[in-house]
Amino acid sequence: MLLHTPRLTLRDLDPYHDAPALFELNTDPEVVRYTGDGPFDSLEAARTFFINRRAVYDRDGMGRWSVVRRPDGEFLGWCGLRLEDNGDVDLGYRFFRRHWGQGYATEAARACLTHGFSTLRLPRIMARIDPANHASLNVARKLGMRPLPGLHDGHGTQAQIFELTAPEWAG
Repeated sequence: MLLHTPRLTLRDLDPYHDAPALFELNTDPEVVRYTGDGPFDSLEAARTFFINRRAVYDRDGMGRWSVVRRPDGEFLGWCGLRLEDNGDVDLGYRFFRRHWGQGYATEAARACLTHGFSTLRLPRIMARIDPANHASLNVARKLGMRPLPGLHDGHGTQAQIFELTAPEWAG
């Protein structure tokens, strides 16, 4: 799976090649601050997590993808769509702190939304965002996502739910 934007390539996560970066990404307390996730216990735990998720991604035709910068191939983080147990499709992303504030989350998320609506023909995509995570709230707004009223369960934390329905062009 490959998606391209002017600056980025989104590709399947490779549990062997990407595991060291994924392990490092989850060790930064600021990166996982609003996610409810803790760090992986080890590099092997990160690898195993993504190996186990691969079957789910293959089954659902969607998942979290590695985000790499096109000019130099640097791994910036991950972004993608995930089918939730309740049938919602969740948009999520996580980037190294050194890449925050450069528009990568918005660019990668927009590519995922386009893929979800035009290729997967999804009727709606959601995002669960901690209300204190102002940067992610801004990304959702830039993408044209609308907040639902109230706060909801965000996998063990309170979350503002945003949604976007398929545009007319997605048919």
